[in-house]
Amino acid sequence: GLPGEGHGWIAADTSDTAALAAAAAEVAARRPVDILVNNSGGPPPGPLHEADPPALEAAMRQHVVACQVLVQALLPGMREGGHGRIVNIISTSVKEPIAGLGVSNTARWAVAAWAKTLAGELGPHGITVNNVLPGFTDTPRIEQIIRSGAERSGRSEQAVFEEMVANVPLRRFARPEETAAAVAFLCSPAAAYITGVNLPVDGGRTRSL
Repeated sequence: GLPGEGHGWIAADTSDTAALAAAAAEVAARRPVDILVNNSGGPPPGPLHEADPPALEAAMRQHVVACQVLVQALLPGMREGGHGRIVNIISTSVKEPIAGLGVSNTARWAVAAWAKTLAGELGPHGITVNNVLPGFTDTPRIEQIIRSGAERSGRSEQAVFEEMVANVPLRRFARPEETAAAVAFLCSPAAAYITGVNLPVDGGRTRSL
């Protein structure tokens, strides 16, 4: 890369909004940041009608509020430079809710609406805002979803896995690096005229939605 280019990271608990804001402010004080990728693990599985209100509050804090805190901390540097990329890794549940992930579906849709709104507001400043929607991806999270589905239905984990794969035209789960490649594209100069989109990386599973 060019002299002075680089990347950084912070470790902060997204459930602690004040601590997250302080950590983000520390990063912004070091130097301007022009690429922000928001990603967070999902809430515990379960049907929405059984979720306690505090579970919804926690999910909104972990997703929407955390994203807002990070953007507000880093936005001044992006505006000053006239350039920025914000990419949110969400889920294909923003196209169609996923059974058994009621709280997650709710929070993910909220992030998608938040991002679409920001895209309109920040476009005049040269800042793009896009969402990447991973489908079934080979991570510990999918293992949790398979286990939960098996327990809920009384079937084996293998049967749940096979049914999920059968719904994907490419007949496999994604590799994490395939989602990363979509994020890298949206952060690149090649995507300078793309903003406000939901990009599924799901092997074609939501192609008709």
